[in-house]
Amino acid sequence: MVIFGTGAMACLFGARLAQVADVTLIGSWKEAIEAIEERGILLEDSQGTQVRPVQARSFDAPAVQADLALILVKSWQTERISLQLAKYLNPGGLAVSLQNGLGNVEMLGDRAFPGATEEGATLLGPGHVKAGGSGNTSAVVPEWVIELLRQAGFDSRQSSRSEAAGLLWGKLCVSCGINALTGLLRIFNGELIERSEACELMVQAAQECAAVARKKGIRLPFPDAAMHVQEVARRTAGNRSSMYQDILRGAPTECDAIYGAVVREAGIEGVDVPVNNTLWKLVLAAAGRNRS
Repeated sequence: MVIFGTGAMACLFGARLAQVADVTLIGSWKEAIEAIEERGILLEDSQGTQVRPVQARSFDAPAVQADLALILVKSWQTERISLQLAKYLNPGGLAVSLQNGLGNVEMLGDRAFPGATEEGATLLGPGHVKAGGSGNTSAVVPEWVIELLRQAGFDSRQSSRSEAAGLLWGKLCVSCGINALTGLLRIFNGELIERSEACELMVQAAQECAAVARKKGIRLPFPDAAMHVQEVARRTAGNRSSMYQDILRGAPTECDAIYGAVVREAGIEGVDVPVNNTLWKLVLAAAGRNRS
């Protein structure tokens, strides 16, 4: 199988799946590719530090064809993957997007299927990842893909096509609640629970996103967005969110695909989302400051 990406989530999934499959990471980060090729992926979790044998290649290398591709790049990189995905898939092969935000699956084409994961991971260096808390991974895929994920230690569930929109919007609610606040405040996920003002904003952002989903007629995979986002923050308490890691590195963030998407959909549906709108603008300002 191939995994597009060499960041935290790609390394986490690659390291665990390497126990049950031949895994190749595809990316553009030279240092990560060299490190993984030299010694595999370093995975730190509750069992200690392990080295998992995984291959890595750049986009310039000959394509590795596979029955399954996991898409774990940032949302702003999806278009690039969409232009190359077909050559990495065997006839009948499929791709699963476990990315943040909206619009990724549509961009990837008809061989891509939606998924969502609540796993947490922090990148410590090129090809070196620390697991940051476990959670459910669901996808609209054949059962063999779910079984493969289970064999690798992921808590996985098969979703139906009718559940696809709810799956993506459910993940979006969590992303809206956690990502920007952890990045702007420079705190781990669990600290959002401990700080009353931060917790209030987290809950409001998740509830606004849920209100947009309900207005669109989408059934979310949980009854209460406030309770769910707090539960995820607790389970991933020691994790640095992906947006926190991006802001620290001065890298582009996924705020447009997360907060921008919610604001745009809210405008269409006539729903007020002041917290998400403010967080979107604050992340854009913070990212601009870091680039300077």
